[in-house]
Amino acid sequence: MNKLAKRILALVTMLIMTIMLIPSVVSATEVTGEEKKVIYVQVPSDWEGPCIWAWDDAGNNAFEAWPGEAAEPDAANEGWFYIHVPDWANHVIVNANEGSVQTDEQILDDGNVWITVNAADDVAVSYEQKTTGEIPEYVETFVVHAQVDSSWENPCIWAWSAPDGTNAFESWPGYTLSKDGDGWYSAKVPTWVNSVIINGNEGTVQTKDISIDAAEVWITVNADGTSDFSYVDPNQESVPDITVHVIAPNDWDTPCLWAWSAPDGTNVYSTWPGEALKEGENGWLVMDIPGWVNSIIVNGNEGSVQTADISIDTGKDVWVVVTDAENYTVTYEEPEVNSEIETEPIAEEPETEKVSNGNTILIVIIVIVVIVLVAAVIIVGIKRKK
Repeated sequence: MNKLAKRILALVTMLIMTIMLIPSVVSATEVTGEEKKVIYVQVPSDWEGPCIWAWDDAGNNAFEAWPGEAAEPDAANEGWFYIHVPDWANHVIVNANEGSVQTDEQILDDGNVWITVNAADDVAVSYEQKTTGEIPEYVETFVVHAQVDSSWENPCIWAWSAPDGTNAFESWPGYTLSKDGDGWYSAKVPTWVNSVIINGNEGTVQTKDISIDAAEVWITVNADGTSDFSYVDPNQESVPDITVHVIAPNDWDTPCLWAWSAPDGTNVYSTWPGEALKEGENGWLVMDIPGWVNSIIVNGNEGSVQTADISIDTGKDVWVVVTDAENYTVTYEEPEVNSEIETEPIAEEPETEKVSNGNTILIVIIVIVVIVLVAAVIIVGIKRKK
């Protein structure tokens, strides 16, 4: 084989290796995390603690429960608050005063947005920057809740990373906690924080250093500064899990369960259609969910078919027989089931047809490369004969 043939072979080999790496590159891109955009809001002076509730066209919520997530005050732009939300969240409601006042639904375009709320029914949306300076970068955070004695005024949080001593806030006493209600306050801190101090009265009273994990935490502080903490919300009622038993029509592929608490809207699952039901006994599909759930939806075919909202009793195992999207029965004891209600399953496509577009493109490219390689070798051979 002459030098030209060797160069062609090396080039084609490198091209094949590059093509084979394409799926890995795509997969890596898919798991790097969702993109974020900034929503700035300016609200009336009597709207305290502005929050954002956000979702997409399919009904996937950006936050677990109403009223959403609190917007942070922008120190460089007085009167403006900001929050980072997923890029896909294009429906928002601005609310405040623990959700008791709110705007109508606002449907947004892509990109950062500035929302001026003059009144609940008077909202202006702009995609031109109305604040000065750079837009704050997104920093992954978790929430620290704190309950302090009534003698501790204006409670604050001081947070840092031990042992390197990197501080989350510029100066003592740190960040002023926002009031949550029922004696609780909260603040968001970066996920690299592992140590906090809760303090009050302009930093003259405080707890000792509290070492925590980067997870939502509830800290209870006594008048003398002693404290205790938990990663479980102490306000959440202790209700045992329940089991939901379901029989769904056979033409509902991969039946799933969506579950939440009404009317506060706390969801068990973060995205629609929820979680796929598992095989149980006696032909039932089952799922264990928190006992505080009082509303469910059974759905199938990737959420394209579903029941209406089904109200259930809290703390009780439940059996749901779904005849079709409009008809279902609910009982709290296992019923006798007539199998005739179930429809014939949809025939599955042959395995040979289930080839993704990406794999098809890859196969075509490899075939083309092989043809080029063969052609190059033939050409080289002809030249050598000449």
